[in-house]
Amino acid sequence: MKNTGTTVTILRFWSQIPIWIKAISIGVIVSSVGSFAWPIVGVIIPAPWSILIMGILLWIYVKYFRGNWWPKATAEFRKMGFRSIKMPRAAWKWSLFSALLIVTIWQSGLIVTFRIIEFPGDEFTAGYKLAPMPIWIAWLMIIMSSLVAGICEETGYRGYMQVPLESRYGPVVAISLVSILFLIVHLQQVWARPLLLHLFVLGVLLGILAYISGSLIPGIIAHFGLDIFNFSYWWTDIAGQYDHRPVSETGIDVHFIVWGLIFLISVLLFFWAIRMTKAARGEEIAHSVSG
Repeated sequence: MKNTGTTVTILRFWSQIPIWIKAISIGVIVSSVGSFAWPIVGVIIPAPWSILIMGILLWIYVKYFRGNWWPKATAEFRKMGFRSIKMPRAAWKWSLFSALLIVTIWQSGLIVTFRIIEFPGDEFTAGYKLAPMPIWIAWLMIIMSSLVAGICEETGYRGYMQVPLESRYGPVVAISLVSILFLIVHLQQVWARPLLLHLFVLGVLLGILAYISGSLIPGIIAHFGLDIFNFSYWWTDIAGQYDHRPVSETGIDVHFIVWGLIFLISVLLFFWAIRMTKAARGEEIAHSVSG
């Protein structure tokens, strides 16, 4: 009886907490559970075995937070938090195209930015030095780091945090709030200082993609893809080094114009693809209702 009374008291207290506090708290916890596991595993277990172990842990992470296993009482909540839906084929096509465009917007945006201001190379590579290892292991480490970030951050922020906020406050407030928190969480990274606007916009784009597609998978793919480039090019030199100078020194050249056009066209295409994704999902829902 005492345990039952304690449980009722806890549930009553939890129900009185504002939804935005619960959503933020749960989202941060869900994201952190996976994100913190990777560096711990990497310290305890040497590569490449740490990569294999983390792959297994990520599989367990996805299975659990998308609604599988015990406890059954929270299964529906976990499915909702992971946005576990079945998307029509056309919506998949357009949402994946949107994901590719997010990667393009982010990378072209960085290039244009560092043609306007000087690229802070030392800050970008601080904390990302890879110990001497075979190149194939280094690439596997980068792939796993990108997977961890993509899966865990999208599940925590665009899933468990954004979904309840959408239900309570609507998509505009939900996406904006989650994007601000996404930015704040990344402030601990030295490279984030010149990219505050970039991080907020990235959060908004990922939030829009999650809301319109109804799934986390396209956003996870986008996040994974852009982090592959980040880890291999911007934060380490495995895929090459950025060596272009600002246009204040070189003048406006073909390189700057081309990447500027790529950025602008990608932004326009993204919103067109999002519109097509929404239309594809709407058609499927209408067909299901009429059937």
